[in-house]
Amino acid sequence: MIADLQNSSGNRMQDRRQEFEILKTRIHRQMIDAIDLSKASDLPEADLRAQLRALANHLCQQQQANIPADDREIMVTAIMDEIYGFGPIEPLMSDTDVTDVLINGADTVFVERNGLIERTDIQFADNEHLMQFIHRMVGRTGRRIDEVSPMVDAKLPDGSRLNAVIPPLALRGPTVSIRRFRSRAVVFEDMVRMHTLTQEMADFLIAAVRGRLNIVVSGGTGAGKTTMLNNISRFIPETERVVTIEQTAELQLQQKDVVSLETRPPNIEGRGEITQRDLLKNSLRMRPDRIIVGEARGGEVLDMLQAMNTGHDGSMSTIHANDTRDALDRMELMVALAGVDLPHSVARQYIANAIQILVHITRLGTGERKVMRISELTGYHDGIYELNDIYVYRMTGIGSDGRARGAFYATGHEPEMLKKLAARGYEVPHMNFSARELGSQTNDAPYSA
Repeated sequence: MIADLQNSSGNRMQDRRQEFEILKTRIHRQMIDAIDLSKASDLPEADLRAQLRALANHLCQQQQANIPADDREIMVTAIMDEIYGFGPIEPLMSDTDVTDVLINGADTVFVERNGLIERTDIQFADNEHLMQFIHRMVGRTGRRIDEVSPMVDAKLPDGSRLNAVIPPLALRGPTVSIRRFRSRAVVFEDMVRMHTLTQEMADFLIAAVRGRLNIVVSGGTGAGKTTMLNNISRFIPETERVVTIEQTAELQLQQKDVVSLETRPPNIEGRGEITQRDLLKNSLRMRPDRIIVGEARGGEVLDMLQAMNTGHDGSMSTIHANDTRDALDRMELMVALAGVDLPHSVARQYIANAIQILVHITRLGTGERKVMRISELTGYHDGIYELNDIYVYRMTGIGSDGRARGAFYATGHEPEMLKKLAARGYEVPHMNFSARELGSQTNDAPYSA
């Protein structure tokens, strides 16, 4: 009986929220009908906002609106969010703990907080309201979405990444995924505090970057690959010229001499596409010291490996993979996608010659991110990659607080590349690579990156 009452109360609350959204949409449309757009476009931004707020307040006070006095300011704010902000999801986009907003139709909105997905009580008035929201967001990026082109992937003005799919491709209604842009980047110090890796592991990666080793970061979706790439790129010397290549720009390099390139999708006629491979080929003519490919997805891997093998030491990239060896297998497949008929042995030798360090990062079921292993690729012999783990994370279980239990370990392998770097004159800090535990998991800081 109690459960029935709770369900009944929940249904009433959901109905009230839907009624609120329907009323807000109706008032919003009344405002659009009342505005003289030819005159509004000539007003300064501040004056236009003030007039729109005054009009929204006036319409909310009308008897037919039937809005209690206590709720009018809430409604006016919601209407202004509908015009200038993110509509119903404005509170989620303002929440610094939210990393992803996932809209699966008008009445189903999920978010990711601290690595875990949870459902919210936010909803749109109906699918038409959601479609208007999508058109408004997509319009801000200078793109379009309709039945002819029912998918779009774009970057919002605040840096967030928007992906939208509408019918007929989305069978259950319009779907939106927004990857939030963090105003403050997560740095190594944060990652060490949150037990994503240890200070010793961070120091090793810093030395690898400064020593111009080629690095590939692997992991699944949302594991933190771009965060890791942003972190290690901070330690590229200011004297070097860096070119970044991304499908959707997310890297935030702090060096002065950085050229950021972003792909371009085809237009409505299917022309004008600029791929990562096109940008990578062109970047070789831009005199880069290092090339950073935000995410290797296809044939551009071959060009990236060629750059790594021909004088662009210290280049970096990320790749979707379930493990370090899986990342190497995926790179072989991407080399094949380049349209070059290379024997497997030649492709593997090419990969082994180009890449020295592989970092694999994982998002655990608890929502925490962990650097599961840092490995050195020393060569290719008898059909097998010579791959040695330097640091690993071993999980032993989940504690009563719902967080991971485990520890980071040094495996005892002393990287061969450090000796080569020292012989080439690079300053290599003294490190202890003897086999030992680096530190057990403690739980004094939640992860939210």
